[in-house]
Amino acid sequence: MLQLLGTSRRCCDGLTRRETLRAGSLAALGGFGLPQYLQAEETGLLRDGPAKNVIVLYLLGGAATQDMVDLKPDAPSEVRGEFRPISTNVPGIQICEHLPCMAEWAHRLAIVRSVNHKAGCHNCLPGFSGFDVQMPDQHPRDSDPPSMGSICEWLRQGRGDVPGYVFMPCWLGWGQSFRRAGPYGGYLGRNYDGLTTEVMPYAPEGAKPLPGTPSAVLGAPQLPHTEFSEGMTLDRLSRRRSLLTQFDDQRRLYDQVRSPDSYNRYQSQAFDILTSSPVRTAFDLSGEDPRTVERYGNTLFGNSTLIARRLVERGVRFVHVTWDLFWGPVNIDYDAWDTHNNNFSILKSNKLPGFDQTFSALLGDLEERGLLDETLIFVTSEMGRTPKINANAGRDHWTFCYSSMLAGAGIRGGTVYGRSDSQAAYPAENPVRPADLCMTVLDRLGISPELRLPDRSGRPMDISFGGRPITEILTG
Repeated sequence: MLQLLGTSRRCCDGLTRRETLRAGSLAALGGFGLPQYLQAEETGLLRDGPAKNVIVLYLLGGAATQDMVDLKPDAPSEVRGEFRPISTNVPGIQICEHLPCMAEWAHRLAIVRSVNHKAGCHNCLPGFSGFDVQMPDQHPRDSDPPSMGSICEWLRQGRGDVPGYVFMPCWLGWGQSFRRAGPYGGYLGRNYDGLTTEVMPYAPEGAKPLPGTPSAVLGAPQLPHTEFSEGMTLDRLSRRRSLLTQFDDQRRLYDQVRSPDSYNRYQSQAFDILTSSPVRTAFDLSGEDPRTVERYGNTLFGNSTLIARRLVERGVRFVHVTWDLFWGPVNIDYDAWDTHNNNFSILKSNKLPGFDQTFSALLGDLEERGLLDETLIFVTSEMGRTPKINANAGRDHWTFCYSSMLAGAGIRGGTVYGRSDSQAAYPAENPVRPADLCMTVLDRLGISPELRLPDRSGRPMDISFGGRPITEILTG
């Protein structure tokens, strides 16, 4: 085997730099060099897809989609609920009366009404990766499959001036002080976690939010540690980075811990953000037209979604926006979409109007800017809600049937795929797994379900989990 010269400095996994430069070592480390990339392109595993980028809108808690896009007006009262269906601009497609703006975008929308899994309630792994096996708990593990965003970050391999994957407004579960599995690099390594923002949400002035009457959540995501301290210049920052790198090199000579060195990547990423403007300026809404900010709703979810549009304009390929739960650090929007109590009053007064405004603003904004045909929008939750309304006027956890929505690049608008039964309890036609949805998203990005990714030992791992793109809702 050919061995190249190199420094004896140890890498993040404990191997020396000299060892990693041996011919064939890319496979041993699970790397992805130019030959492998070209081979993947040549075999059709990577291609130019209709979507240049993706924005995911994730409704954490489990949205009651039978009260949104799959109403059952002929079901018994204890199932159908309080909302009436209205017609959309596509004949034959009806959605909830409290989503009037979305109704005007049905021609760009594909509604999937038969999503189901048996991976457990509040398990976010299926929606992020397609992996729908029940886990012992909901915490992330280094052995988890990577999220769709992390796959995009991995394929980028550090190329370009902007990150490939941004996660907003905070790490998943921050609002409950409970880190949830799903949006991470998993077995690819922490280097491929998304660039995750920070947030300090707050309620409108004078609001007194209670569990039964949640408030709108205000605020905007912020990049961590991206402001110059007083007296700091680019030259000084560069010199400081060089000195810090030397210290790090010496530290790693003695560092024998075989774990991913995510800190170094984040340190480098923070420096890049400080010294280049595209990503940093995307988070500065002071330069945005105030009418556009108000159009999105000027809430935390609205501002995060607006920033998502600004990020894809600047070349970020995968942006994830979560409507998170906030009842740990701050007591607002108590249960988000987890509506065990007062489902209809909460949806009517808070959730549906806010989502309707922001979602419709995003589609309209992208279309006006000529970006909708190259941007895929994916709306989903980790589960749905029970068919039967409980004694507290709420709906409980239910993973056996719920809906997701897609719009934009490569999506055949004005379509409905799958059908639930008369009570939205189980799929009655064309059942869809989260893996099918994830493979649909990746397919639109030009990533084949047949692609294999290396785990930490270099073994090729399946990314599809048996899922396949839903061709019936695709434009080709």
